[in-house]
Amino acid sequence: MSRVLRLTKIIRTVGRYRLDELIDTERLPRALRWGLKLSPWRLTPSPAMSRGERLRKALEELGPVFIKFGQMLSTRRDLLPEDIADELARLQDNVPPFPQEQSLAIIESALGSSIDTLYASFEAAPMASASVAQVHAATLHRGEEVVVKVVRPDIEPVIRQDIALLYTLARLVERHVPDGRRLRPVEVVNDYELVILDELDLGREAANASQLRRNFEGSNLVYVPKVYWDYSCRDVFTMERISGIPVTDMAALRERGVDLKVLAERGVEIFFTQVLRDSFFHADMHPGNIFVDATDPADPSYIAVDCAIIGALSESDQYYLARNLLAIFRRDYHEVAQLHVECGWVPPHTRVQDFESAMRAVCEPIFERPISEISFGELLIYLFRTARRFDMEVQPSLVLLQKTLLNIEGLGRQLYPELNLWDTAMPFLEEWVAQRYSPQSVIRRLQRHAPSWLEQLPQLPDVVMDNLQHTRELEQRFDAQQQHVQQIQQAAHKSVQRQRRYIVAGLAVGAAALMAVPSAWDQLLQAPLATWLLAALGLALLWPQES
Repeated sequence: MSRVLRLTKIIRTVGRYRLDELIDTERLPRALRWGLKLSPWRLTPSPAMSRGERLRKALEELGPVFIKFGQMLSTRRDLLPEDIADELARLQDNVPPFPQEQSLAIIESALGSSIDTLYASFEAAPMASASVAQVHAATLHRGEEVVVKVVRPDIEPVIRQDIALLYTLARLVERHVPDGRRLRPVEVVNDYELVILDELDLGREAANASQLRRNFEGSNLVYVPKVYWDYSCRDVFTMERISGIPVTDMAALRERGVDLKVLAERGVEIFFTQVLRDSFFHADMHPGNIFVDATDPADPSYIAVDCAIIGALSESDQYYLARNLLAIFRRDYHEVAQLHVECGWVPPHTRVQDFESAMRAVCEPIFERPISEISFGELLIYLFRTARRFDMEVQPSLVLLQKTLLNIEGLGRQLYPELNLWDTAMPFLEEWVAQRYSPQSVIRRLQRHAPSWLEQLPQLPDVVMDNLQHTRELEQRFDAQQQHVQQIQQAAHKSVQRQRRYIVAGLAVGAAALMAVPSAWDQLLQAPLATWLLAALGLALLWPQES
């Protein structure tokens, strides 16, 4: 019932803001087109707002799951009209706040002390408000300036309702859409559920921020604020207050003379460093979470906040991702096809030559354009569409990575439209592959795993003996099954021989009876040919065969 009520609210919200006017109805199925034409919304006038504002307000009203969807869309200005992108950008840190009294109550309850005891000063009016939490400025008694992040009250039930509705929609897609099973929508929703529920745990976000800060300690690429653990828990997160220019404030960046080319290229380098070196990457890099330190405009760096969503890849995923990207950059379509088969992204029976030909047909027209005009996100979309012909499955483990790469590219194009993602990424990928399989790297990995192998070495004889015993038991079981099969076959053979003897005996008795009555034999010889054929057919059908 809760899903029905939630779906009803979604439909009412869509109708109230007349979002149906943003849809190209000619692309919809006929039944849905007629449903929209007959809907009561047609009788109400459109709100006196721009289309972007209507979409933004509808997403805000529907809650955090939809707000996050709008945040993701806002980073892809190459896919959206500018007026809609500008409105959706306001979702990044300008979501309506919840009452400050609730915020204070959550902090005091979570940390077990009054606000005055915890902080020397505390600004009750929030600095910014986002989909899951809002932040307040404060000062510790030691003098450090901090920001305090507080989770929204009663948000989890709303999120769980939306996730339940998404599961229902995913199952319908899987069952009724031709490509539904290949897209694995239920697994994708399951991954998203884990991500967004983890985002409600601010203690987990604090731990992620701590790890990311360690990974880039002393780096000039990105700075992560310090975590104050004594003032952080599941519902409250206190961190160092930073000052920087919002990455979307192009006027301020230009006014400070920031080298935007360097800034855009460093964004790409940060992404590949996190993914390939650390296998620990910030997976929510929309502009509201990124600031720029312009202290030295010629050597700018990033400041990253909101580490709630973090992605990680296995070693095999890292390897295949890097090799695939390098092969695409080099236009080596045979290797792209072979890697897709090797890593299981397409079925093992796929003919490499066919997949290679399809990749070439997709990529060559794109590569003929100036390289600065090539969108990697656009190329990914084309590749996935082509791979549908080969039953390529969506990889849930790579969904966050794909989303982050699209965000990074969208941000880079916004900062520096001439960004050459290919030339920026290729040297990094080549160096990573070379380092990973250098003798020194192999020795380091052997040294890392050696203690575990040595620990298991004394157990090796027992494991070998157990496997040998298990093998003998399987052989004995197989022999017993073979004997049982042979016994069944022998019994079946005897049964067939017995049935044949019965039929032969019956025929002999019949022949003897005919010979005892000569007139009967004469009458039988005068029978039509069809009678003899039917009798022969009946005998053939009754004659038992060996199985």
